Amino acid sequence: MQLEGTILRGRDFDPVEGRVVVEEGTITAVEETATESTDIILPTFVNAHTHLGDSIAKEAGEGLSLDDLVAPPDGLKHRLLRAASTEEKAAAMHRSLRMMEAGGTAACLEFREGGVEGVDVIRRALDGRDIEAVVFGRETADAMEIADGFGASGARDGEFGALRNATEAAGKLFGIHAGERDAHDINAALDLEPDFLVHMVHPEALHLERVEDSEIPIVICPRSNLVTDAGVAPIRELVYRTTVALGTDNVMLNSPSMFREMEFTSKLADVSAAEVLRMATVNGADIAGLNYGLVEEGRDAKLLVLDGDTDNLAGVEDVVRAVVRRAGQADVKDVYL
Repeated sequence: MQLEGTILRGRDFDPVEGRVVVEEGTITAVEETATESTDIILPTFVNAHTHLGDSIAKEAGEGLSLDDLVAPPDGLKHRLLRAASTEEKAAAMHRSLRMMEAGGTAACLEFREGGVEGVDVIRRALDGRDIEAVVFGRETADAMEIADGFGASGARDGEFGALRNATEAAGKLFGIHAGERDAHDINAALDLEPDFLVHMVHPEALHLERVEDSEIPIVICPRSNLVTDAGVAPIRELVYRTTVALGTDNVMLNSPSMFREMEFTSKLADVSAAEVLRMATVNGADIAGLNYGLVEEGRDAKLLVLDGDTDNLAGVEDVVRAVVRRAGQADVKDVYL
C-alpha cells in the first residue's frame, strides 16, 4: 500500500510532500516526491485517558461537584454503573469506541471500573472494532491480572501500596489520578513510583521537581478539568518537565474526540501545535508501549488521512496548526488501523 499527500513526518511532524509505503502493516518508507494529492497523512491518535463506562449517562450530573460526580464508591457515575446491566454498558461503550475509531483514534488507555466484571465488559465492547484498548483494571488485584495494568482512583481514596507491588510483580503498568482536586494527594501518588500520573492540575514546585527527577509521564484532560471546576493544569510547565499526553476522560462529561481535545488544549495552553499533536499521538503511545503514533519507518502503519481539500482545510498555510486547531471528524478521509 502507498499513501500520497502532505506527510507529517517524524516526531517533529515536519510537513513533506511525498508517499508513505506500507508493507504487511509496517511503514517501510517515507519518501519525499512530488504529488498531486491534497491529502494530509498523520499518525492516528492515542487517547491516553478514558472512562468509557460513563457512555451510559452522557451529560448527566450537571451542577454536581467533582466528588459527587465521580468519587468512589458512591459518586453519580458509580451509582449509574451499578444500576446498568452488562448489556447496556457493553453497548454504550461499543458506540463510543466506534466513534473514536471513525475519528482516527487507534488506541485508548481505559481506566475500567467494576473489577473483573468491568474488564470483561470492555472486552465485549471491543468485539468487532479495530481500535485497541489498553485496559487498566480497578478495585482488585484480580482485575489487574486479567487487564493490562491497574488504574488507581487516587491516593486520597485508599492505600494502593499492595496493588502497586502486585502490578509491578506482574510486569504491568500502574497509573494513578493525582492533583485533580488539590495538591494533597500528589506526594503519596509519587511515592508509589507509578508509570504515569493523570491530571496534575495542582502541582507545587516540589511535585514538579519530583516528576522531573523521576521522569514520570503525565496525562492531562483539560476539557474535563474545566467541566468539573478542577481548574487548569500548568501545561507549559508540565511539558517542560516531562512527557505529557492527552486524554478525554469521562464520556459522561465530554465526547471522546481527540480533535476537540487538541483544539481546546492548543487554544488554552502556551505550547506549540506540534507539541499538542505529540500529546495526542506518540506520547500516549510511548506510555502504553505501543509501536505507533508517528509516521516513520519501522512503526506500525496506524495512519490517519485527512482530506486537505474540504471547505474547512482548503487553503491552510500551516498544516500542523490546522490539524490541531481546525480539523475535525468531517475532514477524515481514511483511517488505517
